[in-house]
Amino acid sequence: MLRFVLNRFLAMILTLWVIATLTFLLMHAIPGSPFNNLNGKVLSDAAVKNLEAHYHIDQPLPIQYFIYLKSIATFTYGPSIKQPAQTVNDLLGRGFPVSFELGMWALVVAVLTGVLLGIFAALKHNGLIDYLAMTLAVLGISIPNFVLATLLIQEFAVNLHLLPAGTWQGLSYMIMPIIALATGPMAIIARLIRSSMLEVLTQDYIRTAQAKGLPPFIIVMKHALKNALLPVVTVLGTLAASILTGTFVIEKIFAIPGMGKYFVDSINSRDYPVIMGTTMFYSALLILMLFLVDLAYGWLDPRIKQSKEGSK
Repeated sequence: MLRFVLNRFLAMILTLWVIATLTFLLMHAIPGSPFNNLNGKVLSDAAVKNLEAHYHIDQPLPIQYFIYLKSIATFTYGPSIKQPAQTVNDLLGRGFPVSFELGMWALVVAVLTGVLLGIFAALKHNGLIDYLAMTLAVLGISIPNFVLATLLIQEFAVNLHLLPAGTWQGLSYMIMPIIALATGPMAIIARLIRSSMLEVLTQDYIRTAQAKGLPPFIIVMKHALKNALLPVVTVLGTLAASILTGTFVIEKIFAIPGMGKYFVDSINSRDYPVIMGTTMFYSALLILMLFLVDLAYGWLDPRIKQSKEGSK
């Protein structure tokens, strides 16, 4: 197990280095300077040169690359170009908690509703509930979250006046963004749980439990669900990544003061420190989540542990 953790840690470091290098090269492949039109102001050549020197953009690319890697290692990304009074760390500290809260609520809702929907669909296989659940799942997968967000605003905020259309001030403001983010992952989880549960319910140990007269609820929750969850665990890291990155678009639509606003604005203004700092922060977070999912999968399925021990 220790060897597995060490190998995965080294792979995480290598992956982060590749992401950091690609981000650096792609940002510097864009022609021009981020100071040509700073906050709507046209600066003189002398002012542009001074700003480029301040942010080390006038240095050769290898030196800029070394400074960039050093900032990643020390987690000090420096000041924002668009908001020089704010560092990238300040923006992350202000915006990430909002994005994280939105993403985690959406993930919890997606997992709970997806698992319940999949269980009911499997127990009522080829029945009305099964068809309705799978129809909902297909729609959830087919409709992009930004389209669903627009439809929710139009119906519940504009037409019915039931929910506020934007910002992040309380529970009622969270409902539509969470639904928009959670629907797609919920649909994927529901389909996985349904197919996995149908397979598990045909196993001999389930028939034995039924022969003992155990209630269906106990059979499902105590004996079938753990094995049925294995396919969900394998995609949970990917779904969490899609939700956290999907918050960027949803935050922009609902005017939520999270990292999405800062990241989109930084791309439009070519704010190098914010773009690269945000990219690396989210990359590290998502890679860590995938690592934790691998550990959880090994805990749920003892065969994974045995295969790792046998490979030593």
